[in-house]
Amino acid sequence: MPAPLPVLVFDLDGTLIESAPEIRHCLNLLLEEHGRAGVTLPQVERMIGNGVAKLVERGFEATGGMPDDFDAALTRFIGIYNDAPIAETPVYDGVPETLARLHAAGHVMAICTNKLYEPTVKILEGLGFARYFRAVAGGDSFPVRKPDPGHLLGVLERLGAAHEDAIMIGDSPNDIGCAIGAGVRSIALSYGYSNVPAAELGADRLVDRFADLPEAIASLSRQ
Repeated sequence: MPAPLPVLVFDLDGTLIESAPEIRHCLNLLLEEHGRAGVTLPQVERMIGNGVAKLVERGFEATGGMPDDFDAALTRFIGIYNDAPIAETPVYDGVPETLARLHAAGHVMAICTNKLYEPTVKILEGLGFARYFRAVAGGDSFPVRKPDPGHLLGVLERLGAAHEDAIMIGDSPNDIGCAIGAGVRSIALSYGYSNVPAAELGADRLVDRFADLPEAIASLSRQ
């Protein structure tokens, strides 16, 4: 009898979607309101991955320091971002076709991202991807978020899946570190927003293209 297919848990930013340009646009609107110069795309790419509060904090620190009322600035950024046409965020090559292939093969799939839940769902629905994911967890869905393994384990608990039956797929130290801490196998993508070379993340497999995931997943499943 063949082994059951592994549950697949995906990161979002830098894994499925190329979100940095839209995030930069929204962050620069906020900074402009505070009389600050804008940040560049490479700067924003290094700011992504630790949740919205850390993103906004890094934006202010890079342009002169924290504002007097950071909480108000954070709330304002969330409003700007939620009102943006983020459903049109570009996806990486091969993502639509590969998600459809994995879903058709029978994999249970989920999202585990440090992005807030509301914009995450908006993006997935706008791109037509929501139907593929049985569970979606944002950075505000649990008391902890990546790299804390509790974030990933919380997703698996919602699915009724054991850690040994899952694979985490992402682009950053938060994704792979979270998987390692949770005892979950992992696949790192060589593109995305990692500040550490993908080959040094400690993942079980490394792929350069999203379309190569089915083969990497099959390879891990044979172990």
